[in-house]
Amino acid sequence: MTSPATTTEPARPGQATRAVLLMAYGSPRDREQILPYYIHMRGGRAPKPEALAELESRYEAIGGHSPLTEITMAQAAGLRQLLREQDGREWEVVVGMKHTSPFVEDAVQQLAAMGVEEAVGLVLAPHYSVMSIAGYVDRAEAAAREAGGELKLHFVRDWHLEPGYIAWLGGQVRALLEELSQDPGRPPLVVFTAHSLPARLREMGDPYPDQLGETAAAVARELGLANWTTGWQSVAQSAGEPWLGPELLEVVRRAAEAGTREFVVCACGFVADHLEVLFDLDVEAQEEARRLGVSLVRTAMPNADPSFLKVLAGLARQGFADPS
Repeated sequence: MTSPATTTEPARPGQATRAVLLMAYGSPRDREQILPYYIHMRGGRAPKPEALAELESRYEAIGGHSPLTEITMAQAAGLRQLLREQDGREWEVVVGMKHTSPFVEDAVQQLAAMGVEEAVGLVLAPHYSVMSIAGYVDRAEAAAREAGGELKLHFVRDWHLEPGYIAWLGGQVRALLEELSQDPGRPPLVVFTAHSLPARLREMGDPYPDQLGETAAAVARELGLANWTTGWQSVAQSAGEPWLGPELLEVVRRAAEAGTREFVVCACGFVADHLEVLFDLDVEAQEEARRLGVSLVRTAMPNADPSFLKVLAGLARQGFADPS
């Protein structure tokens, strides 16, 4: 783990510097990085050749690589600039990835080397789970201890009901609904989605499944939606272990069989264009929609949209105001 998290100058002595540890999943930058990425994602276990070939084919279908890393870096740069402009003080934003460099540990080491004493950890995923957000937190805290204990980290552990985010999602859904035919007899179905995880989360009392529903319900209230539901993407086929469902494609199939002809997908569990959006929605879901003879559109992803960066900036400041 040697790659720098960002190329930013250390704070000058005496400056009141605040910092954000911006964390994301990471993605391979080219074909050669797909295998090491996959191995890291699997906890050091090599995938079967057919599984690797399937993943490579998905990346080929979206142009050979995912833009997630570039988008995350753009989000960090935009957030840093916005915070400095809004607050009139020094802010630093460093990026740490879960499965590719720069890793979470790299970013924490950089913060420590810069002399930062306090930082807010913010994961670019709005819904909390012990299988997702908690993993970022654990790794960041362990890296901070290893760095000598001078760096204190606060964390924003979920932001699935952040008003600015709900408003941003609502604006995207509204814009698409206004473009559709709006047949009163067969209204479009809005499907809110996130990445699936093992279904045992429900038995564990993990908030993740309910938080997707809460985000969806909040957007639905804002828009006055009557015809909406939730679905899951990237449902794994783990032997003997069910994952959260129903899967998006199954939602579309069932609704199409019942007469729905138009679908709006809002992937509210993601905040950037990446494989789960560019392949799951733009390739796989579109193929199924064509097969069923229905229309399916998706909302734009936040990426580095200025309105979304304002949401992140607010979350960063909240992390200092209400440290955890």
